[in-house]
Amino acid sequence: MPHRSLSSSTSAVATLVLSGATAALVLSGATAAAESSPAGTGPRAERRSTLDDQQSVAITIYNQDLALVKDTRKVNIDEGAQRLALRDVSARIRPETAQLRSLSNPGSFSLLEQNFDFDLLTPAKLLEKYVGRTVRVVRTASNTGVETTETAEVLSANSGVVLKIGDRIETGAPGRIVFDGVPANLRDRPTLVTELQSRRAGPQDIELSYLTGGLSWRADYVAELSADDASLDLNGWVTLTNQSGTTYANAKLQLVAGDVNRVQEEVRRARKEVALAGAAAPMADAMAQESLFEYHLYTLNRPTTLAENQTKQVALMSASGVPVTKQLLFSGGDYYYQTSVGDIGQKLKAAVYVEFSNRESARLGLPLPKGVVRVYKRDSAGNAQFVGEDRIDHTPKNETVRLHLGDAFDVTADKKQTDFKRREPTNRASYVYESAYEIVLRNAKSEPVTVTVREPVPAEWTMLNETHPHTKAAAGTAEWRIAVPSGGSTTLKYRVLVRT
Repeated sequence: MPHRSLSSSTSAVATLVLSGATAALVLSGATAAAESSPAGTGPRAERRSTLDDQQSVAITIYNQDLALVKDTRKVNIDEGAQRLALRDVSARIRPETAQLRSLSNPGSFSLLEQNFDFDLLTPAKLLEKYVGRTVRVVRTASNTGVETTETAEVLSANSGVVLKIGDRIETGAPGRIVFDGVPANLRDRPTLVTELQSRRAGPQDIELSYLTGGLSWRADYVAELSADDASLDLNGWVTLTNQSGTTYANAKLQLVAGDVNRVQEEVRRARKEVALAGAAAPMADAMAQESLFEYHLYTLNRPTTLAENQTKQVALMSASGVPVTKQLLFSGGDYYYQTSVGDIGQKLKAAVYVEFSNRESARLGLPLPKGVVRVYKRDSAGNAQFVGEDRIDHTPKNETVRLHLGDAFDVTADKKQTDFKRREPTNRASYVYESAYEIVLRNAKSEPVTVTVREPVPAEWTMLNETHPHTKAAAGTAEWRIAVPSGGSTTLKYRVLVRT
């Protein structure tokens, strides 16, 4: 049964059945006006438009809980002043952004006023609207079945109902409460009510556009590593969440990837996380993308339905055989280069990274929206097992994607400071420190590995001696790449001079 709006012109009796703290709303004897004709008379007669009038809907969703909705409907409009109630708009519409225009007869009407009615009809809301007013309380005798009716004043509807019946006060009274009608400002669905002046009568194609919250999207990626960790297959999905309070059937969907500036502070809402059980198969129906201003626009080439309170996924992109490099990394700290510390750490674990290039030559070369990349690898039985995940930012083509997947189990390090001395300063404004270090790298795997040792050495520094040659990765970074045999160990020793 379709929903019908309720207004002061509706002849209806609302019955509220109370049982302790639980309330259920039942409407009886309603004779609502037809949806296709105006409700009431006079210059403010209200005509209602529902999703049955909808011809098409287009949605552009941004990353920041923001969407642009363009809702096209065919509506009969009278000549003169009238009220047009557009039902089933988003419950989180930003009314100040709403624009209504005629597509079939541009300029045929002008807008005088618009109101967003978001106070929805519920048992609790109905009681709130009747505070200070009288209702009827109907009781049924349990032994005879005879009904008695008393008039009561609603004193409060906060966390329950408080009634004044005669000279007594009752709360949670058994039976049911009968209301004389439904207040005009209570509606069963979110409704945008516009007052307009039309210069012609007849059916028109109208477009309502507005910005709304409650619609969001994010990119989720599923990657499967090859057996030798030398390449991966990458599938991208768009995860859409609709918490806007209405359904968008057969919508034309577009997504904007980029950080759009907004004056109003973004309202953060909890979102349901969706986890994939394993690596997905390649999809053929990926989304088309193009540049838009300083952002990227993705368009789904088929309509899709976003149901209310639904999370769904659609294919974004697919790539196979993307070359990757794996890195085992030990990262140090800068604090122990200017003080004596002794042991720095035992059985330190190597961080595991995989890195790939977002280039056409690497079988990729696509703008990648920000999101989470979940990585899988098949075991000896051929089952895809989860091996880690990381979050990426918006990544344009020809950039590098670097993922931290976790810490290695079989590759560890023992690290200590073997010497520290403070030399006499060359002047009062500087100090000179000399320190030496020993890092024992151990590999319990059945194959040799190459590990990277990265040390952030502060200030001005000079490497005095070392067992393995380093590279100066940055102004304050010394880096070594060291081979460690299977089931064995390799020791790195170095001495450095630091001037601050």
